[in-house]
Amino acid sequence: MNLPWLAPGDPLPTPVEAWGAHDPVPGLLAAGGALDVPTLLDAYRHAIFPWFSDDQPILWWSPDPRMTLAPASFRLHRSLRKVLQTFRNDARCEIRVDHSFDTVIRACSAAPREGQSGTWIVPAMVEAYGALHRAGHAHSVETWVDGELVGGLYCVAIGRAVFGESMFARRTDASKIALAALVCLCRRHGVQLIDCQQNTAHLASLGASEMPRERFVEHVARAREAPGLSWHFEPVYWTELLPARPSSTT
Repeated sequence: MNLPWLAPGDPLPTPVEAWGAHDPVPGLLAAGGALDVPTLLDAYRHAIFPWFSDDQPILWWSPDPRMTLAPASFRLHRSLRKVLQTFRNDARCEIRVDHSFDTVIRACSAAPREGQSGTWIVPAMVEAYGALHRAGHAHSVETWVDGELVGGLYCVAIGRAVFGESMFARRTDASKIALAALVCLCRRHGVQLIDCQQNTAHLASLGASEMPRERFVEHVARAREAPGLSWHFEPVYWTELLPARPSSTT
């Protein structure tokens, strides 16, 4: 099959035009184009995302099925529950949102995806998502301990359509804490799905599952038109996953 090659400014093909299960690279939609903010927003609004290595052109993807995590289905294992309870009750620990986006994405670029030896967050992607962040559509959820950034993730959001991108951890469970915080934030604001793009065992263990691309595209079309989230995190949001702490008495 011929792969569409795009010049900057060319419209992206529709997701149904992506290569299928019997084609050379399932989910691949097009190559070329640009990573400017309007193109990225158009891509995400139609369930398309870029993913490529340093020695490749820009590659655009819309896999079928799509891996997604419903915040309501987040699987809080006993060990992670204990970690979150300890984190919430420790005055040295906090969740920050959009405090150090550039640092987060650079840290993610140094952490290969599960089962991969290299990074897909090449310098052009770091620059592009930095611009998307400054435009208000890319966000970081960060795990801080003793004033030190120890883990986090970044995502893209349009309305209530939330697209997870990558995580990193410098301490055990720091990225899982950030993901749990994102789940709490999404629950609080009525977000139905967090896009995870591709299936991994780690995501599946946390409750993510595959859904047909057609259903995912329909979800994005609805969610992108909803009012956007308020991108900040309050400690009370932990009650979306953990029991409320007893009130102090005098």
